[in-house]
Amino acid sequence: MLIPSILWLLLLVQAPPGVVLDHQPAATQQYIGSPSIAILPSGNYVASHDFFGKGSTQDRSAVSRVFLSTDRGKSWRRTAEFQDQFWSNLFVHRNALYLMGTTYEYGRAVIRQSTDDGLTWSAPSYLTEDTGYHTAPVPIAIHGGRIWRGMEYHPPGRWGYFEAMVMSAPVEANLMDPANWRFSHRLPYPKQQAGEGEHWLEGNVVVNPKGDLRLLLRVANIEKAAVVRVSGDDLAFDRLIPFPGGAKKFTIRYDARSKRYWTLSNPALPQYERSATDPASVRNTLVLMSSKDLMKWRLERTVLSHPDPGKHAFQYVDWQFDGNDLVVASRTAFDDEHGGAHRAHDANYLTFHRVEDFRKRR
Repeated sequence: MLIPSILWLLLLVQAPPGVVLDHQPAATQQYIGSPSIAILPSGNYVASHDFFGKGSTQDRSAVSRVFLSTDRGKSWRRTAEFQDQFWSNLFVHRNALYLMGTTYEYGRAVIRQSTDDGLTWSAPSYLTEDTGYHTAPVPIAIHGGRIWRGMEYHPPGRWGYFEAMVMSAPVEANLMDPANWRFSHRLPYPKQQAGEGEHWLEGNVVVNPKGDLRLLLRVANIEKAAVVRVSGDDLAFDRLIPFPGGAKKFTIRYDARSKRYWTLSNPALPQYERSATDPASVRNTLVLMSSKDLMKWRLERTVLSHPDPGKHAFQYVDWQFDGNDLVVASRTAFDDEHGGAHRAHDANYLTFHRVEDFRKRR
């Protein structure tokens, strides 16, 4: 029996690892960005992503989608799609679900709320009148009776020159009320003080072992992270630290059981030519790392890898602790029946993954 050519193509295409939540062919010039994941009080999982690229509305009223899993990530269904939501993270606070980011590329800061597992959402609440804000799916920290989140401001002009900042609100406040949010002063990248690197972005607010707030940021274009001291509304550069994957977005969270900080990152491995000159573009390997003090990081294991860094990536991952496992949402560039991703940066999938027994060294 003759098999139609399209079926032969489908048989030859390797599916991406993990569970596919969403797929967008590269020809649409809309790419999947800003993966985020949260575990709801019900135990269900919720995930989200946005669209970027020339075919998207990222520069005027960006589109985000939300997905729900009721079987621990084995299957997913889309529950929402709305505009004016970009670069956003999901988080649960006082039994409500929130999605927080910007309205579009360098737009206003915005937040939405859901009280039914992400099935329905409030209207957007705009937390700023001005524009120019930048962020990513970054973690939330609770400290000193306040909820904290990293953010950046991007001055008009070409890409880069991000000014780091944090925003916070009282933990018992109505997070949908702009009056309850306070913004710190903005801190440009201290290139002369740092000695290397060009810009910083996508900061993680974390409580260090001494109980002080720190902001750890991605640095362009070196495999290091920047550490910033946070004291109320004041930010001060501390140092650069060695951090495999520091040229790309990462998420850091603290695990009380192991008494370690954990992250998933994309190290620019030496076998790839671009690692030496453009480490931010090398995103085809995802590793698990941990640290006792936020300063010194230890490689635990490789989670995902593909030999081609040009059109394959597992990047911008967001994740949560789930007992002995990590549950992960990835902006994934991989093969499909349409010729695959445009390039590694321009992902065509949102995928879900589980890192089992993450505390066990391998």
